[in-house]
Amino acid sequence: MTPKASHPRPVPVKISGIGMASPLHSVSQRQTAELAKALSCRTEKHERLLPVLYRRTQVGRRASVLAYKNTNGNRSFETFFSSANHENDQGPGTESRMGCYAEEAPALALQAAKNALNDAKAPLSDIGHLVTVSCTGFSAPGFDIGLIKGLGLPHDIQRTHVGFMGCHGAFNAFRVARAMVRENPEKKVLVCSVEICSIHFSYGWDPDRVVANALFADGASAAVFSVDQENTRKWELAETGSFLFPHSEDAMTWRIGNNGFEMSLSARVPGLIASDLRPWLSRWLKGKHLNLSKVRSWAVHPGGPRILNAVQASLGLPKEATRISRDVLADHGNMSSATILFILDRLYKEKAPTPCLALGFGPGLVCEAALFRS
Repeated sequence: MTPKASHPRPVPVKISGIGMASPLHSVSQRQTAELAKALSCRTEKHERLLPVLYRRTQVGRRASVLAYKNTNGNRSFETFFSSANHENDQGPGTESRMGCYAEEAPALALQAAKNALNDAKAPLSDIGHLVTVSCTGFSAPGFDIGLIKGLGLPHDIQRTHVGFMGCHGAFNAFRVARAMVRENPEKKVLVCSVEICSIHFSYGWDPDRVVANALFADGASAAVFSVDQENTRKWELAETGSFLFPHSEDAMTWRIGNNGFEMSLSARVPGLIASDLRPWLSRWLKGKHLNLSKVRSWAVHPGGPRILNAVQASLGLPKEATRISRDVLADHGNMSSATILFILDRLYKEKAPTPCLALGFGPGLVCEAALFRS
């Protein structure tokens, strides 16, 4: 009898460096609520409710490309989002908002990428593929071209862009990076995510959009993926998974409107997570010869406190399991796809045990998962 052919284990792909970048200036959540009153509130009742909604997000401070004083004729929150002239005034048009994105995103992305390359101690000649992520803006040439020029990457570097996928977009980029490294193990892959969420502030009193206004912030993060066996400072990306929640297409949406991108976040989202996440995740982990009790640390994207609470309830996790996620939310707000690397970096620096399971949620409603090992 001919023995079955053995299949060699795929080469382990590690995160060998992480870098982050935030706009220079940030504002407290209390200050943000004051700025938002003139644009969001239509009645005295709204003015009383708005600070309460902002406090419930558990965000302490948020950085924004608009968070600075307009002392030199530069753009600021107050000048970019001028007071509404009439009840139906929705603020700057999408073209104006995209102009701000095109101006601000490249520099933020470049700083995060430089920090990741320095952390990985990776020479530019080692980078064979560039994967970029963003859901808050479009321009072409985009910030990927800015990274090539700003970093001095070769002009024949291969590029992949993951766009408009929401808060879990970086997970999809991780999956691409792992495949690219396995295809060409001699080269490293640079992943860079940048999100300028603050330009999509929505005028008026729509409760879903008021909550989005209160949560989202600007930031960038980057990571270098490689098979470098000598660099054991970071974790291996061992597995990735994806799950589309049944009958959930209206639960979370992200659409292009005439006055920026419009988010809807249904009150159904926490319930969907609480009821459907555990059954899928248990099946997925079983296929990896794991179970929930063997996961030793968690990197849960902080879509908001209710989402973190729903994950804990569904999976039976102690509050400590989402402490780092809550800390990042408090310190930075929700930076959409850029946020997950902020969390992973803190977990690593705290020497969190592995396996570590990262989870992110986005329009669909979809959960993306990434399993990391030491």
